[in-house]
Amino acid sequence: MTVRPRLVVVGDPAGRRVAFFQDALRTAGLPGARVVSWPDVLHGRARFAAGEIVRIDSPGEDPEADRLLRGVDDPARVEGSGRWYARFTTAVGGLAETAGAAGATLVDDPAELAVLFDKRLSHGRLRAAGVPVPESPTSGPTAPAVAGWADIRALLDVPGLRRMFVKLAHGSSASGVLAVETNGAGRIQATTSVERHPDGRLFNSLRVRRYTTEHEIAAIVDALAPDGLHVERWLPKATQGGRAADLRVVVIDGRATHAVIRTSRSPMTNLHLGGARGDLTAARAAIAAAGGRWEDALGVCERAAAAFPGTRCVGVDLLPATGWRRFAVGEVNAFGDLLPGLTGLPGSGAESLDTYAAQVAAQYPAAVTSPTSPTSASSRTTGTSTT
Repeated sequence: MTVRPRLVVVGDPAGRRVAFFQDALRTAGLPGARVVSWPDVLHGRARFAAGEIVRIDSPGEDPEADRLLRGVDDPARVEGSGRWYARFTTAVGGLAETAGAAGATLVDDPAELAVLFDKRLSHGRLRAAGVPVPESPTSGPTAPAVAGWADIRALLDVPGLRRMFVKLAHGSSASGVLAVETNGAGRIQATTSVERHPDGRLFNSLRVRRYTTEHEIAAIVDALAPDGLHVERWLPKATQGGRAADLRVVVIDGRATHAVIRTSRSPMTNLHLGGARGDLTAARAAIAAAGGRWEDALGVCERAAAAFPGTRCVGVDLLPATGWRRFAVGEVNAFGDLLPGLTGLPGSGAESLDTYAAQVAAQYPAAVTSPTSPTSASSRTTGTSTT
């Protein structure tokens, strides 16, 4: 008799992520997961039982959880990411203790979540592991903190940093990101989705805008700095159809299973900011034409994921350099699997599966009957993916 796992997912009960995961479980013939909401975790009401397997998912779609974590009433506000990080990591640590005391098991390592949600720590770990990353003066736990615009202004004089990204250390979905650049004459401009109101409050906008005065840019950076900032070199990206291009690659249990190319006319390729899915087949052809290999690009993502061995699924932001010959890792995302309708790469063993079904198949292979089976990495050189 097959023993069915008793599953729990911590997330937004009404959110897309939980719905996709539940669908994947049902399709695999597994019982649905018991759902614990983030507000219950944050209020100390979460309880677990011996033998339960607990998956931690993003609190990002739950307005009440966002309010409790960031301490702001308007979800469009940018400020509060430092508070979010402190409360989130404390909550995850408490959740791990509660689950462990009850005899439940967490799918992922809570300590790694604390690193993944700090871009400075994550960047430092990737660099120490030999993963190619953009140059950064804020990388690692001993790097100096950015106190405000004066620090950023000084860094713009450093060779290689005349074009830089300034990011919230604990931000996500391009919240608070500024692409800052200066020319030889000292003129500074910043491209960002941050909208600054006359009273100084900052809001996320769906419209990417450009600030062209140092006074405006300094005011935004000084308002963001208390939450913690990460700075990295703005690498020139490869293009597709005249648009800047990068890739989100999902790595499950050490293997790259899904990939989507994102293109944009702005420095931010996020789909909610006007980015669009590009042509993955054309990107693979461009890599081959440049003398590169697709499996080497995926290998960079797998090396990045290997720096976080306690996290079973991550989304890696892969930055192809101009000409499609070299690659760097921009970020590794703990909750980077929300890619609706995307099925797996050829040769990945997840060809017919979306990102959630692939995670279920990896964790419970005996419960999943897939028309494909994992093959060697060399098979990734053929075929196309559906995006």
